[in-house]
Parts: sequence; structure tokens; C-alpha cells
Amino acid sequence: MRVMVLVKADAGSEAGKMAPPELLEAMMNFNEELVKAGVLVTGAGLRPSSQGVRVRFSGDRRDVIDGPFAETKELVAGFWIWEVASMEDAIDWVKRCPNPQLSDSDIEIRRFYTMEDFAEISTPEIDAQAKRLDAEAERQHGKYM
Repeated sequence: MRVMVLVKADAGSEAGKMAPPELLEAMMNFNEELVKAGVLVTGAGLRPSSQGVRVRFSGDRRDVIDGPFAETKELVAGFWIWEVASMEDAIDWVKRCPNPQLSDSDIEIRRFYTMEDFAEISTPEIDAQAKRLDAEAERQHGKYM
């Protein structure tokens, strides 16, 4: 099963503080373990929300809101996409992860939906379109999903 592992932001990551060399080395070593185990699909750190925007949808309106965003505890500082056998496997991997922040921190694990989850409402046309889009995205960018 595929999961997204979300590293929650803290005041340091929102301030754009870079990790010290020891933390960068520990995280790279952890990423190497993930790759060797065939778990890591992709991952990256995210710049602070001050360098981002949100687009708010309300009916037909689209409002662009510039960062930074106030609720640091609700923000994401980085992510991985992992292929794991179960949620328990993902939890075990996260427990092995070095603390990714300079303060206490949280990592959230969320399972991806698959087309099988939409079996009751999907149609053969939608299934074919999903396969075609996956193939084209893979052709353009390589295999992520």
C-alpha cells in the first residue's frame, strides 16, 4: 500500500532554519535505509509557508492567499511517499526516523486512495482514463505512483 508521510512544520522550519549537518546526515542515512528496503518512492523538504500561497475555492471564485500561514502546527515541512505492506510497517519505519525538527515534532501517516476504492462509483471509461493519465504522467516524469 502507498502512504504519504508528512513531517509537520515547527517554528524553526517556518523560519527557514536549515538543519545542522548532523541532522542532515542522520536524515540522509534514514533515507538510504528506506531506499535499500524498497520503501521510498519519493520525498522532499518544503520551503516555509512564507514562500507559498493557498488558493481558496468558494463557488466559482478562486482567491489566492499569500503565506505565511498562522497555524504552524497545521503546516507541512516535508514529505515522503512510501510503498509499504501495511500501516503497521509505516509506523515502524517512522519510529526509526530521526526527529526531523530541532524541537519536538510530529509525523503524520496517510494512506492514498486507489482506483479500487472508487469501484462502486467508477465506470469503465473513468478506469481507462485513470490508466491513460497514469501512463502519460509516468512517461513525462518517471514512475512515482
